[in-house]
Amino acid sequence: MGKLFEELDFRETPLGDLILQKRKYLQLDGLDVYEVKLGDAFLMSSLFHEVEEALSRLGLAALDGKDWDVVVGGLGLGYTAVAALEVPGVKSMLVVDALEGVIDWHQRELVPLGKTMNEDERCRYILGDFFKLAADPDKGFDPDQPGRKFHAVLLDIDHSPKNLLASANASFYTQEGLWKLADQLHPGGVFALWSDDAPDQEFIADLETIFCEVKTDIVRFPNPLLETVSESTVYVAKL
Repeated sequence: MGKLFEELDFRETPLGDLILQKRKYLQLDGLDVYEVKLGDAFLMSSLFHEVEEALSRLGLAALDGKDWDVVVGGLGLGYTAVAALEVPGVKSMLVVDALEGVIDWHQRELVPLGKTMNEDERCRYILGDFFKLAADPDKGFDPDQPGRKFHAVLLDIDHSPKNLLASANASFYTQEGLWKLADQLHPGGVFALWSDDAPDQEFIADLETIFCEVKTDIVRFPNPLLETVSESTVYVAKL
């Protein structure tokens, strides 16, 4: 039957202890679930990935044409990135994460989607602070091509524009921070964001000062452990 619980990796980070663990849920027919903890907080679980996939699907659906260069902010367990790679119009993808351990898990294929990403030549990992890179359009997200512009930026790091993993991230969610991000997009480019909270009208108003089109989608998904339905928000803003 295998172990009911296994810690796959542990490392210390400036944000707290980073842990990758695998848990077998007997109530779900022995399903293996991968979980990530940072400090005392559960960051993500492979049991819930509908919203991460919807972030890519909804964000990229707003683009015109094809041959898109995409940035994914936050690697997590890889669901946003792999969903983006499944869209035929994606030509290249940078996945930016500030935690070396998270990138290492995928490169070593300790997580289920690591192999898929490693074998796709369009995908490249970038070790760096997404928010610092977003705030510097002259350098931008690609260390090999300073100032490079992209067709889409898909962001899944903080819990919401107000519920942040680190207080330093707050400046990104201001008009000034969003302008700097928009400066790294092609005309007609898209910024899409996952949020665990309901739509934030103040944040929507800030987006509308910069982007021509702004919409929100409520994504509902089942919680089989609690036998309830949860929901999150995906923001999609287009230049």
